[in-house]
Amino acid sequence: MNTNDAKKKDILVLAIESSCDETAAAVVRNGREVLSNIISSQISIHTEYGGVVPEIASRHHLTNINGVIDKSLEEANVSLDDIDLIAVTNGPGLIGALVIGVAAAKGLSFAMGKPLVGVNHMYGHISSNFISYPELEPPFVCLVVSGGHTSLVRMESYTKATVLGSTRDDAAGEAFDKVARVIGLGYPGGPKIEKAAKDGNPDAIYFKRVYLEKGSLDFSFSGIKTAVLNFVNSERQKGNEPKTEDVAIAFQDAVVEVLVEKAISAVKEMGEKKLVIAGGVAANGKLRDELARRCAEENIELFLPEKILCTDNAAMIGSAAYYKYIADGADDLSLDAYADIDW
Repeated sequence: MNTNDAKKKDILVLAIESSCDETAAAVVRNGREVLSNIISSQISIHTEYGGVVPEIASRHHLTNINGVIDKSLEEANVSLDDIDLIAVTNGPGLIGALVIGVAAAKGLSFAMGKPLVGVNHMYGHISSNFISYPELEPPFVCLVVSGGHTSLVRMESYTKATVLGSTRDDAAGEAFDKVARVIGLGYPGGPKIEKAAKDGNPDAIYFKRVYLEKGSLDFSFSGIKTAVLNFVNSERQKGNEPKTEDVAIAFQDAVVEVLVEKAISAVKEMGEKKLVIAGGVAANGKLRDELARRCAEENIELFLPEKILCTDNAAMIGSAAYYKYIADGADDLSLDAYADIDW
C-alpha cells in the first residue's frame, strides 16, 4: 500500500511502545480512533529499587511483549491480516528496552509484509492529543513534560516541530522523582508528591522559582532539587523533621508555576491561540488546574489529554505513526533504536 492509497482508505495501525518500563501495544484507526490500548506496567517491580532499572525493564519487555501484542489485537477484534501498518517507538528511551520493541515490530513487518514506521517518542506524546481531541490540528504550541524531557515546541505540522525551549539539566519529572526520594515518598515520585501536596500548607515553605535569563523559554530544575535537599538537611541538623506534605506542596508549586508561565509566554511569543500539553507530568492535577486558570485569563484554548494517554502508551505511537506514514512513507528494515533522537 503506497501513501496515496493510504489517503483514500482506513488505515489500521498496530503500534508498539517499550521505551522505558511500560510494555504496550495498541490498534489505532486513522490516527484518531483507539480500538485497543494495552499497557503492562512494571511500576511495582521498580518501586523496590527506587527507580527504573534498565536491565530489569528489558527482561520484562522481552517476557511481556508477545502477550501484549496478542491482547491488543484480541481487544480490537482484528487479526494481523487486518493490520495495514506496524508502528514502534524507536527513540528516545532506554536503549535495551527500545531494542525489544523495535525487534518485535521489524519481525512482524517482515513476516506479514506490512509497512513499518519508527516513531519519535516525543511526537507520540504530542499525538495523544489527536486522540483526545479529534478536532485538533496544527499549528499549536505544546508543553512536553515528562520524566526524561521538558520542552516547549511549536508544532508546524503533524510531523514537524520547532523547539522553542528545553531543560538545561533535570527534566521536571526527573526532579519529582529525586525530590520524592529525598523526602521519603519513594518511586514513582510524581503521583506521590501530588498526593502528599494535597495535605500540605502552601504558606509553610517557599522555594525560589528559576526562570533563567530574561526571555528564555528554557527550563532548569536541578536548583530546586538541590534547594529541597539543603532545606531538609538543614532542618534535620537543627533537630526538626520537616513535614513531608509541606515540602511536597512547596516543591510542586515552584515547578508548576515555572512550567505554566513559560508555556503561556511561548504561546504569546508565537502568536498562537492553542496550547497543548503532553507527557507523564501532564497528568499532574495542579499543573492542569493552573494551566486552565491562566489560559482562561489569556483567552488561550487549552488541550489536556486524558490522563491514561499522558503516561507511556502505544495508542499515541499509533497516532503519530499514521501521520508520519501519510507524510513520509514507511521506514525499511534497517530501522534502529536510539537512546537519544532529535526532534
